[in-house]
Amino acid sequence: MTPLRRYCVCAIASLFSLTVPFVVAAKNMPSGQSVFLREVLVDTVDGENWLRFRFVAPSINKDMGGVAYDSAFEDIQHLCTEIVVPYIAEYDLKSDLVVVSIADQKNEFGETNPETTQFFEAFRVKDNICIWEAL
Repeated sequence: MTPLRRYCVCAIASLFSLTVPFVVAAKNMPSGQSVFLREVLVDTVDGENWLRFRFVAPSINKDMGGVAYDSAFEDIQHLCTEIVVPYIAEYDLKSDLVVVSIADQKNEFGETNPETTQFFEAFRVKDNICIWEAL
């Protein structure tokens, strides 16, 4: 496995907001929750190029009666279409698989935290369309 390359959202936030209506998309989530892009990671898994889009979505917190998985899944699909696809095009990224995750709090990639609620789904992006990939 090759090391992850990180694209810090902080460093590119101004560029990102110029080309992708992130704030608008985040406010128009199917569940109504607010979601923020934390980071984009590039990884090679079994010879495939994976892009990992990691979002923070405080409203999915299980201890606070948050957004359930069914609604979160619709949000994840929305993020793939409205944020991931334009982001890939804008930064000319190549991927075989895209993983979109939402967590109720920031955590480091690969770390486990039993107090964190996290949902993730994988997609193949073909012709600017997110195709759900059951893993």
